[in-house]
Formats: sequence, structure tokens, C-alpha cells
Amino acid sequence: MCRHLAYLGAPVSLGRVLSEPEHSLVRQSWEPRHQRSGTVNADGFGVGWYAEGDPVPARYRRAGPIWGDLTFSDLARVVRSGAVLAAVRDSTRPGADGEAAAAPFAEGQWLFSHNGSLRDWPDAVAPVAAGLPPQELLSLAARTDSALIWALVLHRLRADPDLGAALAGTVRELAAASPGSRMNLLLTDGRTIAATAWGDSLWYLADPSAQRTVVASEPYDDDPRWCEVPDRTLLTATRTRIGLTSLKEASPGASHGPHASDALHTSHTSDGTHAPHTPHAPHAPHQGDDGQ
Repeated sequence: MCRHLAYLGAPVSLGRVLSEPEHSLVRQSWEPRHQRSGTVNADGFGVGWYAEGDPVPARYRRAGPIWGDLTFSDLARVVRSGAVLAAVRDSTRPGADGEAAAAPFAEGQWLFSHNGSLRDWPDAVAPVAAGLPPQELLSLAARTDSALIWALVLHRLRADPDLGAALAGTVRELAAASPGSRMNLLLTDGRTIAATAWGDSLWYLADPSAQRTVVASEPYDDDPRWCEVPDRTLLTATRTRIGLTSLKEASPGASHGPHASDALHTSHTSDGTHAPHTPHAPHAPHQGDDGQ
């Protein structure tokens, strides 16, 4: 499994978001509090951030643990941004493609991370992969389930830049092909965040008065405003607004396109409060790589 985080708000140092909080993402690399599979996230890490006036993000990724990277410590101290996506990685297949397999993946204005694993990888999802154009399949960022998920999300984004629809459609399609998969996805374009809770923990911290939103695998501090996102839920967020859409696992033969209308219901809040949701299914046992 992995831990990931996205931030939208006033420009701050990367360290303010990623390393300074008491239970920061850096600390979660060796001591996560809510991780449901795996205990240490030392198989790589990555940070992506946006500079003012530039829609294309910069990235820094490495194959080793974040706590031992002195260059990251320097970047965290001096780089400032109002939009950040970062992840620490735990793989059950050590060495798989190294730095290339570390999130965030990127294309144009988008940054993406996957926390989880596809069950029975790669056999179960081979038919889904075969639906991609050959050029896109041959351009996978790495030979991992996360890279394939990113290719599927990116294929949908190129047709329709709606972040939430791209994640929801991809999750439904893969859930039908590979039941029991864990697919907590995180996506941003520097202005909006979209995320799914599908098999692991997901939380958000909304502070509309400060125009700040954080979406993360787990809280990085003990602020009582953190809200847990129910499983089988799509979250979309800006600096001032949170939207939560309950998803249901697609039934055999159902449509799995990016605009498939199979949400149970949607609730939106403009003040960051937590709205009631449809009860979700219990977690099924899983197998396979965690964040390969």
C-alpha cells in the first residue's frame, strides 16, 4: 500500500505540507496510522507541485525512502506552491521499475497517484488493457498496475477533462474486471482535486475561509476538522468546495464508460462539513502488489 496527499491553498513551503506536521506524509512512510495493508512505505516517493503562472507541474521522484533523501529536505525547505500532490510507496515486488513507478505520474497539467493494487494482476485486467490504443499501451510509464490505471485515466481525460468522471469511470471498469481490487486514486490539475476511496482510507480537511483543502490517505495532524471519506466514494474538491458522490460497484454487463450514471447519490458541501452517505460494503480480502 501507499500513502498520498494533495493540497490546494495559499502558497506554502513543501515542508509545511509534507514534513512539518506531527503525522506528516514523511512520518507516514515509516509510521502510518490508518494504513490497511503494509506497514512501511520505503519503496520510493514523489512530489509534484505547480509554480505560479505555469500550468505544467514540476516533479521530484526517487526509488528510495523519503526520510533518507537530503535533496528532498532542501526542496521542502525552499520550494513554495499553492498546489501539491505527493506520495510514498510500498511495493510487494521490490525494485519494480524503480523511480519510474513512483507517483505522481504526470502528463500535461495533470498529476496522479494510486494507493492500492489490482487483484490477480495482470491477468484479470488484460482485456481492459487491450482496449487502449496500441500507442498508449506501449507508452506506459512503468510495468505496474498503477501505471496501467494512469493510462486508463489519461485516456478518459483526453476525451473529457472532467477529473471526477475520469476516475469514476476507470474505477468502475476495473472493479468489474478485477473484483476485490483496492483503488484509492488521487488526481489534480492544480485547480481541482479528484479522489476515490475504494479499499483504503481517505480523509479531507476543508478550510473555506482560508481557501485551503487537503485530501490525504490519513490526517497529518489532530485537527478535529478532518473528515473520513466513506468507502466506495468519489471526492471532488476545490479550495473552497467539497463534493462527495457515493459509488456502487458495477454489476456484470453494466456500462463502465466515464459518464456511466451509476452513482447511488451525491451530496455537496460548500463549507467543508461532512454530509451523510449511503452505507458502503465491507472490505473484501485482497491479494497482489500494493501500489506496485
